[in-house]
Amino acid sequence: MEISHERSGDVVVVVPVGRVDAVTSDKLEQSLLGLVAQGEAKLVLEMRAVEYISSAGLRVLLRLARKQKERSGRIVLSSLGPAVRQVFELAGFVSLFEMEASRELAITRLANAPSP
Repeated sequence: MEISHERSGDVVVVVPVGRVDAVTSDKLEQSLLGLVAQGEAKLVLEMRAVEYISSAGLRVLLRLARKQKERSGRIVLSSLGPAVRQVFELAGFVSLFEMEASRELAITRLANAPSP
């Protein structure tokens, strides 16, 4: 799995590429929680290049959402492919996360939100 970060104003866009499973989820968790620990309050997780997510990956995202909530931060998921979206729906996670169809819409949603 590859993970890149980009900044758009006060929003950090995280772009994982590949599978998010038991083998790779630790790397994603370290990257995301590292950003939270650095004080990044507005995160977009662009999922366009994620081809698969397992329950281990879902746990990472749930942990991230809890950390962000504790710190009055926010995370928006964007660009979920059909297979990944289906996993979120089957797990009942759709209602737990803010989601947008594109990176641009996710950035706009967070950019227009007040900073914590």
